[in-house]
Amino acid sequence: MVIIEGLHYKNNTGIRIEIRDGIIESIEPTDVKSETYIAPGFVDLQVNGYMGVDFNSLDLTESDIEKVCLSLLEQGVTSFYPTVITNSSENMVKLVGEISNAVSKNELARQMIAGIHLEGPFLSVEDGPRGAHNREYIQAPDWEFFKKLNESGFIKIVTLSPDWEHAEEFIKLASESGILVSIGHTNANSVQIQKAVKAGAKMSTHLGNGAHVMLPRHPNYLWDQLAENELAATVIADGFHLPTSVLKVIEKVKKEKMVIISDSVALAGLPAGEYTAAVGGEVTLTEEGRLHLRGEPRLLAGSAQSILWGVNRIVEMGVTDLPTAIEKASVLPAKIMGLEHGLQVGAPADLILYKKGMEVTETIKAGNVLYRGEKE
Repeated sequence: MVIIEGLHYKNNTGIRIEIRDGIIESIEPTDVKSETYIAPGFVDLQVNGYMGVDFNSLDLTESDIEKVCLSLLEQGVTSFYPTVITNSSENMVKLVGEISNAVSKNELARQMIAGIHLEGPFLSVEDGPRGAHNREYIQAPDWEFFKKLNESGFIKIVTLSPDWEHAEEFIKLASESGILVSIGHTNANSVQIQKAVKAGAKMSTHLGNGAHVMLPRHPNYLWDQLAENELAATVIADGFHLPTSVLKVIEKVKKEKMVIISDSVALAGLPAGEYTAAVGGEVTLTEEGRLHLRGEPRLLAGSAQSILWGVNRIVEMGVTDLPTAIEKASVLPAKIMGLEHGLQVGAPADLILYKKGMEVTETIKAGNVLYRGEKE
């Protein structure tokens, strides 16, 4: 039995949580005097890398993956999805295999990594929607290739563009196999998006990014995705990728189906400075936390912040209050993925303890304290 006391993140009232065998057994009110809040741990659906480790590096090792796990615990993350992006078929098979193998062998990775997010190669070939994905390796959705990629069965999310012929068939097969299909990096028209949703697509990947600089006022694929009630929407809430007005609109339309992701790249978590990135080349990470091409401050080179940063920023920007922001980074993405999660009896004890200002002091996974910050 493990007992935790603190303030409930939603209502600031004292609670006493009893945990047995990694599961929340009871939550009772208490008169505890505390400055520590208790909330569900963060679930990040899109992590390309962190603290110098790139999930798309062919030199990726088990110790690299464990390093990311340990670093993300400091940010309140209890579950996440390493993201493999567009590459050659051979390299993508290798990368998915390395991550899957590490999860089978490494206890910490096994606890924290809930699956792989495959972002590509089934994306739009157009400049703008394609983003930084290598055009050479972009291809139409191919179920036979996907089955080869997913021999481990560990790919749980696929981001694709439904503007390809036969995309509906792929979406249907993937959905029937229990894989969440997300629309992203797309140039799809209204009918193609409607057909994708009908075939089983459930989410939009980093809505508002991976798009043309200029779009028709209407129709366009942003309005079309916002209009589809079945589609959840992930957003990069670092304060650089989307302006406050766009985040507010997505929140008003999607409500509980808008979730926060980090979409962090390998340089995330590192100090400000000049770097050479695998994608983007020569880049600058500013003191403010913005990653851009060197000498081109207007051109972003990826997200360099954690999901914790996104939670804090979305509150500072006035998009939501803190409890809502926490849920958009924890229970809501977990719900989309069918994971049991939350501050409730019967759920796994995947929790974070934090002080005002959303400063994480402890991260708990299955009832075990895996990160504890330095005491003041």
